[in-house]
Amino acid sequence: MLFSQTAEYALRAAVCLADQDGQPRTTQQIAEVTRVPPGYLSKVLQAMNRGGLVKAQRGLNGGFTLSREPDLISVLDVVNAVDPIRRIVTCPLGLKSHGRNLCPLHRKLDDALELIEKAFGSTILSDLLKTTGKNKPLCEVRVDGRVKPS
Repeated sequence: MLFSQTAEYALRAAVCLADQDGQPRTTQQIAEVTRVPPGYLSKVLQAMNRGGLVKAQRGLNGGFTLSREPDLISVLDVVNAVDPIRRIVTCPLGLKSHGRNLCPLHRKLDDALELIEKAFGSTILSDLLKTTGKNKPLCEVRVDGRVKPS
């Protein structure tokens, strides 16, 4: 897998919250829709909170909401909040003769990472909610308190 499970889970949670029109959702509710284990999701949401992407509301009708509108949060913002993309700036092998002058292999790998950063930076959460087909992100919707296929 190109990205960590933590980044994948954070993206699922962010898309889920982006689709809630600002209504708070509990960890359990998000976990059901995103199919992320609640304990793991709790840690992911804490990291997203520290990264300024979500807000936690306590009490009755509490839960998590996005801290900004979905059209102001990029996929890269979400990934960087929990597990930033690590660009190759010096030789991963520690070869002193290479230093910052990357060999062709590591230059190509870093070029690919740069393309991913650009793609993720130019994709906002609201883009991920726009569907042209019948499938919505996460491929299920809640109906009458139950999760049903879309």
